[in-house]
Parts: sequence; structure tokens; C-alpha cells
Amino acid sequence: MKSRNKNINVPNALSLSRIILIVPFVYFFLNDRIVPAAVCLVLSGISDMLDGMIARKFNQFTELGQMLDPLADKLTQGAVAICLAIEQPILIPLLAIFILKELLMLFAASFLVLKKKKRPSGSKWYGKVATILFYVSFVVIVALKGFFHIENLAVTVTLLSVTAAFMIYAFVQYFKIFLELMHSNDPKDNIDLKADIKARKTREDK
Repeated sequence: MKSRNKNINVPNALSLSRIILIVPFVYFFLNDRIVPAAVCLVLSGISDMLDGMIARKFNQFTELGQMLDPLADKLTQGAVAICLAIEQPILIPLLAIFILKELLMLFAASFLVLKKKKRPSGSKWYGKVATILFYVSFVVIVALKGFFHIENLAVTVTLLSVTAAFMIYAFVQYFKIFLELMHSNDPKDNIDLKADIKARKTREDK
């Protein structure tokens, strides 16, 4: 009798829903339908908070979830940043910081897995705070422009500066973890993708 696939759970479904919400958000935003675009973004932000809470409360952590959660964050943030940068060129510096940070983290994670056979770190609180600030900043900027037709440069610059600063802080903290994993001799930090996949299939076939 096959055992239930542990990857099929609520936290992973919420992470997947965030990826799916990117499509309607981009469509609505680029067609100047600010209200439904903002609703998509708010729903995405709520699901981002809920998936971690549910995973911790019901112990539903999976390796798939550890990959889906940050992937959903990165894809959502990238889509939002690009859309807003198209509308407001002042956001381009933050977009550049975001792209550089994510590319470096993607390279670091790939290097750990493929070269060093190490397990990348999951999301940390400072990464989540950076994500929340990202959502808050862009929702405020969009709301001011879309609902109230206000473009306050001081508010925009302040929000973007705080968000960019925390993004850089999160990157520095993740880089420290990367260095620790690089030199770690702890067996729990090791990963063997082929062996893990084979073992998982064996468990599921029982």
C-alpha cells in the first residue's frame, strides 16, 4: 500500500497559489486595473504568512516546501518590481538591488547543492521581514497612485530606502550562512539528491 505523499499539504498548496497569482496580478496591473491587482498582491502576502505558520504548527515541513516558498517569494517580488518599474522609473534602483540579490542567492544555492553537496538554508525571519516590507512598500505606493492619485516622492523614497536596506541586511545574513555551510562538517548539512529521491520513492512504494 502506497503511503500518502507528504509533499501534498496546505503549506505547499499556498506557496503554489502565490506563483499562480502572479499571472492575474501582472494582467490586471498592466491594464491599469489597480484594485484587482492589489487584491492579488494582498492575497499573495496573506498566503505567504500563513504557509509558514501552518507548516510550523502541524509540522508539515518538506524539502519541496523549502524550495517552493522562496521561489514563490522571488517570482512574486520580481513580477511586482518589474511591473512597477515600468510604470514608475524611480523604482528601477530597487529593482536592480532585488535582481542582484536574487541572482547571487540563486548562484550560491546552486553551488552548494551541485558542487559542495550541501543543503541550502531555508527561509529565515529577516528574509520574511524583507518580503513583508517589499509587499507593504509596493502596496502603499500603488494605493497612493491608483486610489488617491498621489505621488509623494518623500514617501516613495523613504519606503524604498527602508526596503532596500533590509534586503541588503537579509542578503548579508544569508551570505554568512552560506559561508558556514561551505565549511561545515556536520552530516545534517549534507545532501545527496539522487539518494534522497531514491529513498523517497522506496518509502512511497511501500
